[in-house]
Amino acid sequence: MTEESASLNFIEQIIADDLAAGFSPDKLRFRFPPEPNGYLHIGHAASIYLNFGLGEKHKAPVNLRFDDTNPSKEEQEYVDAIKHDIQWLGYQWATECYSSDYFQQLYDWAVQLIKEGKAYVDQQSAEAMAEQKGTPTTPGVAGPFRDRSVEENLELFERMKAGEFEQGSYVLRAKIDMASSNMLMRDPILYRIVRKAHHRTGTEWCIYPMYDWAHGESDYVEQISHSLCTLEFKMHRELYDWFLDQIYDPARLRPKQREFARRNLSYTVMSKRKLLELVQTKTVTGWDDPRMPTISGLRRRGYTPESIRKFSDVSGISKRDSVTDVSLLEFCIREDLNKTATRVMGVLDPVKLVITNYPAGKTELLDSENNPEDPNSGSHELPFSGELYIEREDFKEEAGNKFFRLTLGNEVRLKSAYIIKGESVVKDAAGNITEIHCTADLDSRSGSGTEASTRKVKGTLHWVSIQHAIKAEIREYDRLFLDEAPDSHEDKNFMEFVNPESLKVIKEAYLEPFLKDATLDDKFQFQRLGYFTLDKDSSAGKLVFNKTVGLRDSWAKQAPVAATPQNQPSKQPNQGGGQPQGQRSAINEIQKVAKKYTNLSGDKLAAARAEIAKLAEEVSYDDLSPLFNTAAKKVGTRIGVMIALGVLLNKGQERNSEIDSFIEAGLADENEELAGEAKKI
Repeated sequence: MTEESASLNFIEQIIADDLAAGFSPDKLRFRFPPEPNGYLHIGHAASIYLNFGLGEKHKAPVNLRFDDTNPSKEEQEYVDAIKHDIQWLGYQWATECYSSDYFQQLYDWAVQLIKEGKAYVDQQSAEAMAEQKGTPTTPGVAGPFRDRSVEENLELFERMKAGEFEQGSYVLRAKIDMASSNMLMRDPILYRIVRKAHHRTGTEWCIYPMYDWAHGESDYVEQISHSLCTLEFKMHRELYDWFLDQIYDPARLRPKQREFARRNLSYTVMSKRKLLELVQTKTVTGWDDPRMPTISGLRRRGYTPESIRKFSDVSGISKRDSVTDVSLLEFCIREDLNKTATRVMGVLDPVKLVITNYPAGKTELLDSENNPEDPNSGSHELPFSGELYIEREDFKEEAGNKFFRLTLGNEVRLKSAYIIKGESVVKDAAGNITEIHCTADLDSRSGSGTEASTRKVKGTLHWVSIQHAIKAEIREYDRLFLDEAPDSHEDKNFMEFVNPESLKVIKEAYLEPFLKDATLDDKFQFQRLGYFTLDKDSSAGKLVFNKTVGLRDSWAKQAPVAATPQNQPSKQPNQGGGQPQGQRSAINEIQKVAKKYTNLSGDKLAAARAEIAKLAEEVSYDDLSPLFNTAAKKVGTRIGVMIALGVLLNKGQERNSEIDSFIEAGLADENEELAGEAKKI
């Protein structure tokens, strides 16, 4: 293996192999195909980075195609937001396309399938069709309408298109193989009736193609060379290819579908349905709430395109779904803002400090460096006076020798200004400190060149001049969920883990006057506090700043193992066989898939079973046996364990009394799926 090939992820290697085998570079074409039924999130950023990155690397066009085949959930608002997000990330598509552009062609191809005896109109209920399709372990059976004549199917399909039937009464199905081991091949639906206006075609159509039918054929129309999908579509690849087989012209390029792992993030949810629930229940203020993992939410919080691209790069491309610790994303934005953010001072919990020996009424303009990491960043003027605000927590009347901030009788330096010494305090009737009185060494001003200015003291405090300070609202954000994997619990709703303290609003913070001209694109480090950006809710009379991230990982002490080293993470080659950042073990992934097992049916059930069986290849008996005692009510997990146990036994695991007891309990269980899996063993 060459050094170059070793550095490629497995998707890049597939393309490199194709080119080495003679595929013409000028035929490479990629696409990013979002459904406009929600806003893009950080998981989509990985796909954007992959597809557009491949386009840049190979100088190949990348289409933006909206898979808009479900008017019930799709809106122009989402189309506009998606386009804005992609451009903000720094990418530009070659052609803007829509599956709806191809509705007539897709319809014509469907008619062709009917004429060739490969599609038929079915009027069974959804429940009857699901039952007739069988289970992952039992073949399906032909429905009563599978052998309609071509003429009758053509007539019914035309009447469906003409709007003569009610929604849900008829569907068009492909006639493939009701006994296929892949349930997706058991006569999948091609078209259904939807009585809702489409955001682009209006009421021109009342039948709409299913995603599986529209997606691959749209790739073919656009001559996409490599159709890159996330892993949940791996089971769909056989169907993708079957559909292409029916219309493929050897004189044209045939798309190739390949799958990679989706990006999951700890302490959040990535399902657009669940994100929509957060919006609809007003748990958050909207899709762009800074606590959301959406691109628009991250942008509003102060994340930069560079930090998100860096995160996508460092996280890598894998063959297995994984969970990336959110601390890696936070590391990437800290690293970027450390290089670019302007240093300013702001006080969030103010207490008044009076320098008693500073000349009354005097104001000095100090020189404040904009960014020590960038020698070309310049500086700005910072007004200083004898009455300041400092952080309340930066003063204690009495403190131990490990407290390096201001105390009575001890010295600290005011950032960019003077060394001061605590002398006395003023308190209100309740005993609360209202003023701190200090004296300053007036020869110690920073940068003045005096001997006193070089004196070393243990602490340095940030401050703002009361006379010159501007008032602002500060919004501090914490993680939206308290649980690392809020949607992984079989017996609890993800909403139960919402963090009630995820937003803290400080109504009266005080900032240096330099910030009065801040814009939405500006990024600031409030010295000693963290990184902040102006929020869109700001107005001329009211500034609002969002805290992007702290100066260090405040969650690190709470985690049993640090998820991300606090130094630069180097990009590691990831061919899908390693352990990406934060990746869970195979047994945890089995539990995650299994917890939803009882809520699935049909194709999704088959896909879940196949995924569990594949993951089971990587677990040991020691991994699995503790789950034999899973509570009976967690039947999904027990089914997953039973499937995995069958794999282990087929690989040579010896049976024992513990295994026998677990199988016997499964055989006696009232859940048919669990009993069925036990019977197979």
